[in-house]
Amino acid sequence: MAESQYVEYKSSWRDEYLKWICGFANAHGGRIYIGMDDGGKVVGLADAAKLLEDIPNKVRDILGIIVDVNLHKTAEGDYIEISVDAHPNPVDYKGQYHYRSGSTKQELKGAALDRFLLQKKGKRWDGVPVPNVTVDDLKQETFDFFRKRGVRSQRLDEESLNDGNEHLLANLELLENKYLKRAALLLFHPRPEKFVTGAYIKIGYFESDADLIFQDEVHGNLFEQIEKAMDLLFTKYIKAIISYEGIHRVETYEYPKEAVREALLNALAHKMYEGFVPIQISVYSDKIMMWNQGHMPDNWTMEKLLAKHPSVPYNPDIANAFFRSGYIEAWGRGFTKMTGQCIQAGLPEPLYDYDMSGFWVVFRKDIYHREYLGTLHLNDRQVDALLFFKEKGEIVNSEYVKKFGVTDRTARRDLTELVGKQLLLKEGDKKSARYLYR
Repeated sequence: MAESQYVEYKSSWRDEYLKWICGFANAHGGRIYIGMDDGGKVVGLADAAKLLEDIPNKVRDILGIIVDVNLHKTAEGDYIEISVDAHPNPVDYKGQYHYRSGSTKQELKGAALDRFLLQKKGKRWDGVPVPNVTVDDLKQETFDFFRKRGVRSQRLDEESLNDGNEHLLANLELLENKYLKRAALLLFHPRPEKFVTGAYIKIGYFESDADLIFQDEVHGNLFEQIEKAMDLLFTKYIKAIISYEGIHRVETYEYPKEAVREALLNALAHKMYEGFVPIQISVYSDKIMMWNQGHMPDNWTMEKLLAKHPSVPYNPDIANAFFRSGYIEAWGRGFTKMTGQCIQAGLPEPLYDYDMSGFWVVFRKDIYHREYLGTLHLNDRQVDALLFFKEKGEIVNSEYVKKFGVTDRTARRDLTELVGKQLLLKEGDKKSARYLYR
């Protein structure tokens, strides 16, 4: 058996391995085998009988927990198995908190330690009460906005329109022993950054990764941030393509509004506000990149996140308020909806990525329309070709020659230029080459 989230092999005992026991106890439990190499092969222990007595005592005295320690005798030699249960309360090693993640041990510090300690107490970051703030400090207009949205979406009944603000917060579970929770401040306070550094949104327009052309910041409570950011994006940063149906003017935005709104709501609901870093939206001529300092649920992968999955909000109190207001569904369908909306709009599927810095959602534009192509200094033949062959999804040299009555050499030159401008991808060589749409 290879090393895993639940199994660790050590060829001999060192007292520092108490940190590994601490890590298993703080995570999901596991077993440590002493007297085995990294591949799980028995190498034997000369002092196995002594360790059988020493290890349980050291674990009890230093970590304050009890573990099962068993001696196994084999033809290859003796080895010891230490079986560690997951513990409901935090376990520390000389004031340090360790955690088993995957096949590695990590010392928890900063925001990660705060999150771990809160979860062990059955709390989330957004559910912590805050002293010295009252309901009267919150913004009445936001309460009115919330009530109207909730009733319109049928997530609140008509009687809620007449409820007092304190009663409404109590129904939303945003009060604890008369104290407001952090979520209440983020959702309803006029200046949540007074309590939570970085609780805002940055938007920038980039000509390239190095060239920022202009930027904006969106402040206020979370409900205000949603509305202000969406208005700013679709009036200043995202163009509308104008067409006409008869005498009626039709505006079609480069990206589906509901998909962008869903991504923004996900970022606000799942953000690690304890990281003190704002949500960042980078707009380019051909894409939008949205980043937040999010955190994946334990043992989740991108594959699980993109498949059907339950809703596991990082900030459940914020997510519940968004649900009651009608902003979100709370069924874990956000990624499916964003993907479907982009496909329906004729756009590429969004890209999703998670790394140690946070979570990315990337919307890519349908760059194959005459208005955008006209900005790229292409000749008329190249523009016509991209639009004509778009539905097919590829261009081959012979078809280009036939369509435009040009030489084989001219066709290759035109298509090579389109590859250089990253409008097509070349597959194959010479006569067998195919030029694929991105």
